[in-house]
Amino acid sequence: MGHARMLEFVDLRQAIDLPGLRLILISTTPSPWGEAVKGFFHVKKIPYVPVRHPMGQDQALLRQLTAQESAPVALYNDERPRSTWPEQLYLAERLGPDPPLIPDNLQDRVRMFGWCNELAGETGLGWARREMIFARSLNAAAADEKRMAPMRAMARKYNYSAQTAQTASRRIVDILRGLSEVFEEQKNRGRNFLVGQRLSALDIMWAAFAALIKPLPQELCPLPQGIRAGFTNDDPAIEAAVSPRLMAHRDFIYNEYLELPLILERG
Repeated sequence: MGHARMLEFVDLRQAIDLPGLRLILISTTPSPWGEAVKGFFHVKKIPYVPVRHPMGQDQALLRQLTAQESAPVALYNDERPRSTWPEQLYLAERLGPDPPLIPDNLQDRVRMFGWCNELAGETGLGWARREMIFARSLNAAAADEKRMAPMRAMARKYNYSAQTAQTASRRIVDILRGLSEVFEEQKNRGRNFLVGQRLSALDIMWAAFAALIKPLPQELCPLPQGIRAGFTNDDPAIEAAVSPRLMAHRDFIYNEYLELPLILERG
């Protein structure tokens, strides 16, 4: 098991002039996108400075620096910022080639990137679960305009609509069924990973995004009750679509390769 390092988050303005690797992260919530990218660098033992995303504050500096407002973003020396997971993965591969997280075998590589996109890409599992969270939160806060304003702003940022939210569960079910089948095929071949015969970025990505189905236990991922409830799936169709062995694989990856407990800044 990888043990959590005691790292102090720094503000974006402080981070700009620092050398080496800096990761702009949502510091108080285990965003699956951020946790996956943290995992890429952790398994390669590449040190980084965690940078606090200006959540709920003025994001002009982040926009000026990265031409967008989301996290995670990887900053390395004076190179261009990298704000998408494939760019961040390739940076990790370059800075720490061993262990490799991208398979050499072409078919394995295609499967890995395809399934990673089904988890982290637009309309993928993370995107669709976020739409479900938006729908539930907006409905629950309909009479409270103060609570509605920031949620509406975030929903607009990710092109949320009530129409796409209605199809979100079905998209998640398709992805979970497919990935469960992939893992069962791997297990039947005596393999312990989602692609090929060794750890890949897909295993790390799944471990991180599984939090949107069932978060890690409170002692490993301390969360306020409201956030934990928001992350936890309550759709029986989604619950039925994910195999127990696939969920157990999340625990295996965290216990063997990733940081526990998760590094979060108390908000």
